Amino acid sequence: MMRRDESCALIPMEADDNHTPPHDPALTPLAPGSRLQIRHGALVVDIAPEAGGRIAQIIRHGVPWLVDHDAQHAAMIAWGSYPMLPWAGRIRHGRFRFEGQDYQLPRNLGGHAIHGVALAMAWQVDAHASSHVELSLALPADERWPFGGSAHQRIEVSEDRLRMTLMVRAGECAMPATIGWHPWFRKPDRVDIHPEQVYPRDAEGIATLPLAAPPPGPWDDCFLNDQPVVIHRRDQRVRLTSDCDHLVVYDEPTHATCIEPQSGPPDAVNLERATCLSPHSSLSAWFLLEWPG
Repeated sequence: MMRRDESCALIPMEADDNHTPPHDPALTPLAPGSRLQIRHGALVVDIAPEAGGRIAQIIRHGVPWLVDHDAQHAAMIAWGSYPMLPWAGRIRHGRFRFEGQDYQLPRNLGGHAIHGVALAMAWQVDAHASSHVELSLALPADERWPFGGSAHQRIEVSEDRLRMTLMVRAGECAMPATIGWHPWFRKPDRVDIHPEQVYPRDAEGIATLPLAAPPPGPWDDCFLNDQPVVIHRRDQRVRLTSDCDHLVVYDEPTHATCIEPQSGPPDAVNLERATCLSPHSSLSAWFLLEWPG
C-alpha cells in the first residue's frame, strides 16, 4: 500500500491485512464540547464545533428534532447531525485504488472505514452571528486521509428554515471525494419518501451495483432520490431537500431515523461513483430543512 506525503509523492504504507482493531473507534464517546447557538424566531440550533462541526440539536417551538448527546447516545457516530467528508458511508475494508495506487485507511466500524474524518475533528469557527455560523477544517495528510485538503461549512437559519452548505477542496494532491450529512432525527411518527432506485447491499452490508427497485423497509440503504422527504413528528412536519441525488435511509433503530443526503453512495470510490477532484478544485452541496406553517 502507498500514501502521499505533503508534496504528493508516494511513500510506502505498511499492509495490515491481518490487523483487526481491538474495538471500533467510531463508537468511541465524543462529548459536544463548547456549543454555539443560532436562532430565528421559534427555531433554535445548537452547534458543537469541537465535536466534528456537527449540529447538536434543532428545536422549533420547544420540540427537539435530533438525538442529542447523552449517556445512552455518546458514541461519535450516534448523535446530532454531522458532516461526512471526504467520504460518506463505508469504504469496504478501508481500501481503494486511486490514480493507479492502492490505499488503506484505518478501519473504524465492523472492519470498514466509515463516514470520513471530519466527524471526529474539531472545526475552526470562522464566523458566528445570531443567525449563522461558518466553520472550516484542515484535512489530515496522514494515514487517516493521505491527500490533505480542506473543508468549509455554513449553517444558517431564517424564518422556519435551516440551510446547510458543505464544501471540500483538494489541496496540492488530486483526491476522490464524496460528501453529505448524517442527521439522527428523533423517531418520527411518519416519513413521506419516494425513492427511485436502490444500491443493493451484499453480505457485508455494503452498497453494490447494479441498481434495483427499492425493497420494503426497514432500511439501511442508499437510494437514488430527487424528491423532497417530509418527516412528521408530534404536531410538526419538516420538509427535507438537497441538491444531492443520493439518500441513505437508516430507520432500523427504535429511537431514531437517519435520512442522509450524499453526493454519492457508500463505497463510492470503489464503485467509481466518487467525484475526482484535481488539485485545488472543490465539491459542494446544500441541505435545506423547512417547517411549513
